[in-house]
Amino acid sequence: MIQKKQTSRREFVRRTAALVAGAAAVPNTLRSGVLAASHAPAANDRVGIGYIGVGRRAQQLMDLPQEARIVAVADVHRDRADRVAAAKGCRAYYDYRALLDSNDVDAVVIATPDHWHALPSVHACQARKDVYCEKPLSLTVREGRVMVDAARKYGCVVQTGSQQRSMPANDVACRMVRQGHLGRVHTIIGHNYPSPWECGLPAEAVPRAMDWDTWCGPTPLRPFHHDIYTPRANPGWISFRPYSGGEMTGWGSHGLDQVQCAMDTDASGPVEVWTAGDAFEPPVYEKPESRARGDVRCGRPSVSFRYGSGAVLHLADGPAGGAIFIGENGKITVDRGRFAADPPELADTLHQQDRGDADPTRTHLQNWIDCIKTRQRPVADIEIGHRSATLCHLGNIARWVGRPLRWNPSHEAFAEDAQANALLERAHREPYGLPKSV
Repeated sequence: MIQKKQTSRREFVRRTAALVAGAAAVPNTLRSGVLAASHAPAANDRVGIGYIGVGRRAQQLMDLPQEARIVAVADVHRDRADRVAAAKGCRAYYDYRALLDSNDVDAVVIATPDHWHALPSVHACQARKDVYCEKPLSLTVREGRVMVDAARKYGCVVQTGSQQRSMPANDVACRMVRQGHLGRVHTIIGHNYPSPWECGLPAEAVPRAMDWDTWCGPTPLRPFHHDIYTPRANPGWISFRPYSGGEMTGWGSHGLDQVQCAMDTDASGPVEVWTAGDAFEPPVYEKPESRARGDVRCGRPSVSFRYGSGAVLHLADGPAGGAIFIGENGKITVDRGRFAADPPELADTLHQQDRGDADPTRTHLQNWIDCIKTRQRPVADIEIGHRSATLCHLGNIARWVGRPLRWNPSHEAFAEDAQANALLERAHREPYGLPKSV
């Protein structure tokens, strides 16, 4: 196992400049996909996979199809990188840039915290590596669009880790809604996902093997605390605004993705969003406490969306992994790996089209590997992941401003609302900023 040294901030800047310069040298006359296709593994080759971030979720994604193999891992926690690399018989890196330099890495799985999704994804595309990026795809709408632009410019196959797109029950039920079996859908009941709160946890000693500065990356540098580093502790980074959009993006990227799928808006989205109640003032958590209490405090005010079709989505008491679709002919409830219908005859039709009970994570990875070979777009293509994450971001923004907003999904901007538009992006701490152009 070859171990790479931890990278300094100066080295991070140097590697970033090299990647951007290399991308700039590519002739603009090449059609999209030529470079990626020329670097893609041959039909009979095993795809070499590198992992960027090797925590809990990444290790759940390491049961790869037989057409792929793990060749390298990268993590800012050196002990964890070494331990996982030893277990998988591959190389360990402490800086993902060095992993992207590796010729035997054909594609990468990005399973970092949410605030570290955009930059590695863009850099991987610039290095002509295909990408599997965990959900939610982005931390902001602006990040998501830059990620899509990079994937399209370099012809990369990018799968979003929304594995419910590979669950047979979800696929069939959403297709039934999409194909009009409910008639006109007028109401959708989603789950009331809480927004993120602010972090005021006290400082703790940084673990010896942890590069905390790099873990913070584009977010403001703040003192280490174990409950920030852990995804769902008490409360954990998934609940804190600098690093995530709360469960609005954490679980919302599953449930609201199903709404996008069923409403046939994978390349679009709603046109209005509003709240019922005063603007949300995120609480500041200065000591560990129950996430359940935080969810109650951060789940107000309620949020609603209107689609161009006239259908209204209310975030209320719907299922966390899906939604209830109500139409002229009845209703269909879609949740994680299951569905129900009223009247029951609709469910009989659904069951007849169910494709089985294959492991959705493995099926999702298989679809990605297949598309790397064929250069087709995967079932949860990056544009799909971006639009679903955008729906989640709009919910948070509506809570923060506390007034009705008109959304233009084509321009990805709010109409006549500078404050809301300013929340579509965020400042990135240097040297971890997004490139000005991809």
